[in-house]
Amino acid sequence: MRLDKYLSQATGISRKEIHRIMHRGDVSLNGDETLNPAQHIEPGVDSVCLNGEPVGAPGPRYLMLYKPAGYVSASGDPSHPTINSLVDIPRNDELHCCGRLDIDATGLILLTDDGKWSHRITSPRHKLPKRYRVETADPIDASAVQAFLDGLKLHGEHKLTQPAELEILSSNEALVYLTEGRYHQVKRMFAALGNRVTALHREQIGPISLDPALSPGEYRELTTTEIASIKP
Repeated sequence: MRLDKYLSQATGISRKEIHRIMHRGDVSLNGDETLNPAQHIEPGVDSVCLNGEPVGAPGPRYLMLYKPAGYVSASGDPSHPTINSLVDIPRNDELHCCGRLDIDATGLILLTDDGKWSHRITSPRHKLPKRYRVETADPIDASAVQAFLDGLKLHGEHKLTQPAELEILSSNEALVYLTEGRYHQVKRMFAALGNRVTALHREQIGPISLDPALSPGEYRELTTTEIASIKP
């Protein structure tokens, strides 16, 4: 890999700016100052320093974010703030979410730049369960539990939803467990039963739960155990 590419990917600094920095003599390779941006290096073998500080090899990144209401699950949007704008790390625009949430929904978002890892979460064939906490405008009838298990016909679709688990917590609050991710699915399932979702919060994706230490808008890196829990 070229040295300038390595530094740019690891720091988020443009390659043009990297060239300026190197010209000032602020980059060293294996302990020696270098001015050659095209010099080939071996990530993980060669030691690269910027302003005397080691620059680690760029690699895939995995984050959990507590999405607040009012943010779009995208890296860019002309009208609304995005979840990527909450993540203050280099090249945050290269991160993508593993399953979107509606703009008014809150809760767990997983972000990564590892396409294969995110595919394990979003691919329907893996049937990774997701848990949502739901509040509704009207009381939830007990018959809704069986209706969710049997599958519901959503407006504009012909195929029934996959069996889903509904756990009623109180008259207007429930937990929903889904293994698929159709457009606005939770809201549309309740709408099919003549009810309306007033609050939607995702608590869990597969084995990964939203960290209770996080507040809305905060994020942290996933642990190695959490990353490995999403199996191929």
